[in-house]
Amino acid sequence: MKALATEPYSLFVYCWIKFSAEDCRGDLRRKMAYDNETLNDIYDRTDGRCHICGKKLSFVNYGRPGRRAAWEVEHSRCKAKGGTNRLCNLFSACIPCNRRKGTNTTKTARAWHGRTRAPLSKAAREKARMSNTLTGAFIGGLLGSLAGARGTAAGAAIGGLVGSSQEDE
Repeated sequence: MKALATEPYSLFVYCWIKFSAEDCRGDLRRKMAYDNETLNDIYDRTDGRCHICGKKLSFVNYGRPGRRAAWEVEHSRCKAKGGTNRLCNLFSACIPCNRRKGTNTTKTARAWHGRTRAPLSKAAREKARMSNTLTGAFIGGLLGSLAGARGTAAGAAIGGLVGSSQEDE
């Protein structure tokens, strides 16, 4: 290996054979290979949003730098600081966020974007929307009750609509 490192051409050939062409641009980290089922699980955990900035990602652009909404698998706790390749540590992240994060914690990287929590999964997002709707309907009904029975119904309907339109992080 040391002989290869001293000859630039040999290093390039070694890199081209051993690693993908994208990895030859400066660092020789081997890309992790994930099957489609694992990628689907990782992508769906945050409803196809970047784990760091919350931007919507495109599933078909996995590992394609330069493409719109391209993404990579992000280790929430980086491997350099003891993180693992277990599914509970893997999340989807847009390529700029993942590369910028480096060995920082995900919490720190989210703070750069003014965020405190990871995006919700689709199921959790629906649950939060339902909760917001019910809360809005209840509060609207209470306020509407000041205007009588019709006010209660109207307040509940308006409160439900307002509650369901609220986006959770």
